Amino acid sequence: MLAFLFATIAFSIDAMLPALPDIAADLTPDNVNRAQLILTSFVAGMGLGTLFAGPISDAFGRKRTITVGFGIYIAATIAALYADSLEFLLIARFVQGLGAAGPRIVGLALVRDLYEGREMARITSFVMMIFIMIPAVAPTLGAGIIAISSWHGVFLAFIAFAVVGALWLNIRQVETLPRDKRRPLRLTTLYSSAREVLSDRQVMLATLILTLGFGQMFGLLSSAQQLFGETYGKGENFHLWFAAMALLSGSGTILNATFVIRFGMRRIAKWAYVMQTIVSGVILAALLSDLLPQALRFPAFFFWATSVFFMAGVTFGNLNALALQRMGHIAGMAASIIAAISTLAAVLIAAPVGLLYNGTAIPAITATLLCSGLAWYLMRNLDD
Repeated sequence: MLAFLFATIAFSIDAMLPALPDIAADLTPDNVNRAQLILTSFVAGMGLGTLFAGPISDAFGRKRTITVGFGIYIAATIAALYADSLEFLLIARFVQGLGAAGPRIVGLALVRDLYEGREMARITSFVMMIFIMIPAVAPTLGAGIIAISSWHGVFLAFIAFAVVGALWLNIRQVETLPRDKRRPLRLTTLYSSAREVLSDRQVMLATLILTLGFGQMFGLLSSAQQLFGETYGKGENFHLWFAAMALLSGSGTILNATFVIRFGMRRIAKWAYVMQTIVSGVILAALLSDLLPQALRFPAFFFWATSVFFMAGVTFGNLNALALQRMGHIAGMAASIIAAISTLAAVLIAAPVGLLYNGTAIPAITATLLCSGLAWYLMRNLDD
């Protein structure tokens, strides 16, 4: 059930990927790159929504806040169905992201209510496995819906997904935040909680590293359709290649859940960024020097793209657990601040990467090299 809540985000992003060419043709034919903003507008709305979802859940409980978030998500999705301009669709997607912040952020606080430390990292890894695996089916499902209807049909699937999530939560999950542990929604309380989170060096460092991880992953996602379709000529089977990439990278979450208790969160995350830095550096050097034969360029790109998602599966659960380790008493506020900073800042990384698409994978790989290299450096200062 928790995995399903987290999957709302992945599904809302990845199921849209096959629809981007059709949306671009209908709503922005003169500048098809603008269709990528459909992804980043959702992420931006989600980033803003995270500022409110956590504190509200600390005051009113986890289940109620998640349910209201699903309600906002559904209302915005209905509006998107009737979009007749790209601008209106972007606004609807932004509001949809605001609603999606409920299940994403409060779901994480719910996990922290029940677990902490390495055990939280282990549980979060299993949840993240579903989050990573959703891309295996979302583009295929999106392509199938478009084939029998149009890109509008994808939004109907979003509504069905949200209804199932809301019903499942309210039927199966007990409230994890008792009334006596809730914090009133007052300015003094909010200020005190926010100050505690923002002044904690461990939390801020983990948040910065998360930002770099999300930024490189969103940067790849924003250009994925064009890279597979235009750069490497795999557009017709894009959803199948994307599915294979997600299935292969899902092994990262399994490995992390298996070994995190033994080796610790920090060590595993650090070596994941080491691996990503090396892989990105080698692939980028090969592309810039024109050493790769034409026949090996797509396999090399596919290997690199899979490694980006593998890195996400290995690091995100660990970094969230490290950031929330000392914040159990204000888990909602902490989860909100961590996610808001990491998501909004990641958009500032991803949006230019997508718009800089030039027919090659070089912008996306360069961004990943820089982000992973800096994350590797910062990991040295993070406590376990």
